[in-house]
Amino acid sequence: MALADTRFLTRRRTLAARLAAQRIDSMLVTSPLHVRYLSGFTGDDGALVLSKDLSATICTDGRYATQVAEEVPDIEAVIDRAYAATLLDGLDRPRRVGFEADYLSVSELEKLRESAGEDITLVPVSGVIEEIRLVKDGLELTRLREVAALANEAFKGLIDNGELAVGRAEREVAADLEHRMRLNGGESTSFPTIVASGPNSAKPHHGAGERIIEKGDLVTIDFGALRLGYNSDMTRTLVMGEPDEFSREIYEVVRRAQQAGIEAATVGRPVAEVDAAARAVISEAGYGEYFVHSTGHGVGRQVHEAPFASQRGQGTLAENMTLTIEPGIYVPGRGGVRIEDTLIITPGRPEIITEFPRELTVID
Repeated sequence: MALADTRFLTRRRTLAARLAAQRIDSMLVTSPLHVRYLSGFTGDDGALVLSKDLSATICTDGRYATQVAEEVPDIEAVIDRAYAATLLDGLDRPRRVGFEADYLSVSELEKLRESAGEDITLVPVSGVIEEIRLVKDGLELTRLREVAALANEAFKGLIDNGELAVGRAEREVAADLEHRMRLNGGESTSFPTIVASGPNSAKPHHGAGERIIEKGDLVTIDFGALRLGYNSDMTRTLVMGEPDEFSREIYEVVRRAQQAGIEAATVGRPVAEVDAAARAVISEAGYGEYFVHSTGHGVGRQVHEAPFASQRGQGTLAENMTLTIEPGIYVPGRGGVRIEDTLIITPGRPEIITEFPRELTVID
């Protein structure tokens, strides 16, 4: 616990320095995800106020009184249901207080203004905590490797035990994979598992429906697990029986595009260039119009978070960022292929934490 506490304090220190640089005295954090990131509190309800001098107070309700005391021993805790109002009341005034503009509704903002009174100036803040989250610390990288490993093992078990088979419904395969991830230690899925077979594989976010998997189908499975606040994300496309020429062709194009994206994902590389590297392979093969999404995204507290490797992506890669590389080809009425891995950016070649063969896997 002491190790985790030190890391939470380091995150708060980084945020406090950024607040001071913007002439903000305190920051009101209301996103549960960010409250957990800064304090270690895993409850669903609560808020945190952090001041530029590093003083902090967390507020939650009576359901979490014991939990907050155990999980956040280094921050003063107040038990009250009026989270924001209670925290604002405890601040010295006058004061400039930042709030998370991206996580507050219009009605919540109005209530916050009423609570603040005239001697607190509310300042909208956007993206500051997200920027801190971009580069993962050692504990976060460990958590990401662990959750990726449990999901990978579940997928391998699904294949090895014949649970992906002709005659099964997409939803049955998805249920088996999700069950395996839970048995391996996952607390939940990172997102609804995608099992897209045959013509459904041409729909990037099909889901998992009633369609019965048939011989000759391409089957795209996109899945992830959530454990200890961190997510995994991986996609593989497999073929049921001997693939036809079309399936082999588009699979090989996507595999080469993914490899180009992986090789481009280096420290200092603009994320737009990573997207361009993967996209060029697909375009040169004549399938550019069928690559309909970005090349990748970060994975961490959220399964889709910055950085975003897209044609309009901003920023460059740094050591210990994460990034998925997931190009795809989706031809309506015929089928599609996506191959996705999650990377940790390192000074040399990126570390791939979602290991499963990238060659076309044939399910007999």
